[in-house]
Amino acid sequence: MPLKAAEIRGFQPIDTLYRKSDDKGLYLEIRPNGSKHWFLKYRIHGSEKRLSLGTWPEVSLADARERRDDARKKIREGDDPLHSRKMEKIRGRLSAGNSFQSVAEDLIAVRFVASKKAEATIEKARWYLSHLTPAIGPRPIDAIEPAELLVVLKKIEKAGKRETAVRTRAFASRVFRHGVAMALCKHDPAAMLGGALATPIVTHHAAVLEPHQLGEVLRSIDDYAGSIVVKIAMQLLPHVFLRPGELRQGKWTEVDFDEAVWRIPAERTKLRRPHSVPLSLQSVKLLKTLREHTGWRDYMFPAQSSLKKPMCENAMNSAYRRMGFGKDVVTSHGFRATASTLLNESGKWHPDAIERALAHGHSNAVRGAYARGQYWDERVAMAQWWSDYLERLSVGAQVVPMMKGASG
Repeated sequence: MPLKAAEIRGFQPIDTLYRKSDDKGLYLEIRPNGSKHWFLKYRIHGSEKRLSLGTWPEVSLADARERRDDARKKIREGDDPLHSRKMEKIRGRLSAGNSFQSVAEDLIAVRFVASKKAEATIEKARWYLSHLTPAIGPRPIDAIEPAELLVVLKKIEKAGKRETAVRTRAFASRVFRHGVAMALCKHDPAAMLGGALATPIVTHHAAVLEPHQLGEVLRSIDDYAGSIVVKIAMQLLPHVFLRPGELRQGKWTEVDFDEAVWRIPAERTKLRRPHSVPLSLQSVKLLKTLREHTGWRDYMFPAQSSLKKPMCENAMNSAYRRMGFGKDVVTSHGFRATASTLLNESGKWHPDAIERALAHGHSNAVRGAYARGQYWDERVAMAQWWSDYLERLSVGAQVVPMMKGASG
């Protein structure tokens, strides 16, 4: 006798599994744990099989009968619905390895992680991928059309993030080229979209280039009442010429207090080569103060949320905003431009020594290798002179004007 919808709720579990038949091969299976599952029993090519149609109450009696009728129609047409379902799962597993996201993750693993790119570079690649994943991540990479990728990029662009849109397109292009190399797709649709995006508006990191204003910023940092770790990071950054990411990800094992040197490993530098920073007396004093707070941890500047992670990249810039400095006035990256400008204007130091202190690259590789050793003594003297200069500015002392246009 066919089942009635009202009676299904009353079927109670017992110690063993039991079934309640409906009609045309449909039945409900009640299991000891109380769950109720719909199945269709059918025969095809002389074999008896059963096809799962879902669970009650998610699949009602009416829904189960509709699914039964659909399956029986396919059986009459010579199709085996159970075999088709298995093949669909197999195709799904195969296509998962061919999805844009899986190819992108393989690219990151091979070209970024295995190549020992900086953690910040790896995080940035994953960030670009996060923009693409919702729309095209699950799609087979060989089925993605330029138009659907452009929709994603235009959405980023319309949010006012032109630079992000351009860089995301470039990352997508790398993924497609990686797919071509792996014979998973035949072309790079992202390559066709270069002219379809608006040109980013070039902006530079805000930097304080006037000594009197720099003194005001340094005094505000000294008066900062927030996190002591963030405060020392802001105090130290102007002295050491490091990129903010190189500083905030610093580890205590990199600092040699006896030699007054901070050695940044190659994997954390932009140019992928080791960079040594001579530490002035002021820098050493700041680091020793910091060590009293975080010296038992791996990271010199640990995050507040987790001491096993470095301070977040926005910590210092957020602190500048709370101090009242707009992003068009002070940024953590801008202190490199401050040092470069004022050191060059001082006329006291060789331009190459300044470039090495900033860990800038050289278009001439031989000249770059030569400069790494040649200017160390000058860099040590320059680091101390610069820290003394900053100290005078921070206390509001009268400073001799820089020699505009002077040469080393």
